Amino acid sequence: MFFRYGNWKNFDFILLAVTLVIFAIGLSFLFSASYQQYDAEEGLTLHSLVVKQIIRFALAFFIAIIILKVDYQKWLELAYPLYLLNVILLAMVLLLGQTRLGAQRWISLGFIGFQPSEFSKLIVIFTLARYLGQKENALGNNLFWRKGLKYSKTLVVSFLIVGAPFILIVKQPDLGTALTLIPILLAMLYVWGTSIKTLLLVSLPCVVASPFLWHMLKPYQKRRVLVFLDPNIDPLGAGYTVIQSKIAIGSGGLLGKGWLAGTQNQLNFLPERHTDFIFSVVGEEWGFLGAALLLTLYMVLILKGFSIAQRTLNTSGRLLACGIVVLFAFQVVVNIAMTIGLVPVVGLPLPLISYGGSSLFLNIASIAFLLNVGMKRAVF
Repeated sequence: MFFRYGNWKNFDFILLAVTLVIFAIGLSFLFSASYQQYDAEEGLTLHSLVVKQIIRFALAFFIAIIILKVDYQKWLELAYPLYLLNVILLAMVLLLGQTRLGAQRWISLGFIGFQPSEFSKLIVIFTLARYLGQKENALGNNLFWRKGLKYSKTLVVSFLIVGAPFILIVKQPDLGTALTLIPILLAMLYVWGTSIKTLLLVSLPCVVASPFLWHMLKPYQKRRVLVFLDPNIDPLGAGYTVIQSKIAIGSGGLLGKGWLAGTQNQLNFLPERHTDFIFSVVGEEWGFLGAALLLTLYMVLILKGFSIAQRTLNTSGRLLACGIVVLFAFQVVVNIAMTIGLVPVVGLPLPLISYGGSSLFLNIASIAFLLNVGMKRAVF
């Protein structure tokens, strides 16, 4: 079978447009969340963070153009070296990384700092896409391979690929980012051809062991779980942010209070409102309809991603697209659920909206690779 690849006529301009609109919305709320405030750690007025975010976006967009110029199959050839480099960087974080807010997640290069754990998400997707894609090409429709020892070995190796960065990220500690890798793994295995029954069986030991993992959690992680069950047990401590977030979103009503007019936001009642809890600002200032509009844009982005995955004949390309879409969907669902108290606070940013360099570069690069797969999808 020979494949020829499409060109720019297959470029998904709707996906690009939705991405740009979401980012623009994010800039407006980043400005609102940081309006006339001062960050001693950053040493600048917070609304100038908008300028920093725009500069980062410009750099990320330049990188995205480079990504689009090279066939994603060529990028997949770098998966294993990048995986090894990422594991080394994650280990270096534990030894030499900077500590902020009680977590050791950053590597500083003097003029710039970044989180290797953020890039682990995309690198793991790449590694699984290449590994499982090669196995699919090797086994074809051979049922003996699928049911036999070699099939089991493939599953074990896939779990090991995720296991190494998962453990290193948990040690930082960054449980939220580590947990992101699990749905990515399960979704990509399912798309590859693993049955739901098999996935449930291999996941069962983790589910059974989960109650015993309580004693392995850090004190602040235990507080987050307890606050999730009852925020009022520590209303001025661990439960404060969640309580204020609910108040902000609830007070927005149907139409919201208006841009720059949210009281919880502008009166500084809401911590972390320019990062993990920026959706609270959206809910307060734009109300239910504004939040629904943002969710609709995310839904379009995710559906376009699934459409690209469905139309891609190449196994590695389909797995790559699937992993990226699941990454976006999981982060959106968990972040929003976190701000309204439906899940414990785990520190996941809202894609393309929350402030942060590593997260923004990851998101823009992921969209670029998704566009790349759609552009270069194999056809007969």
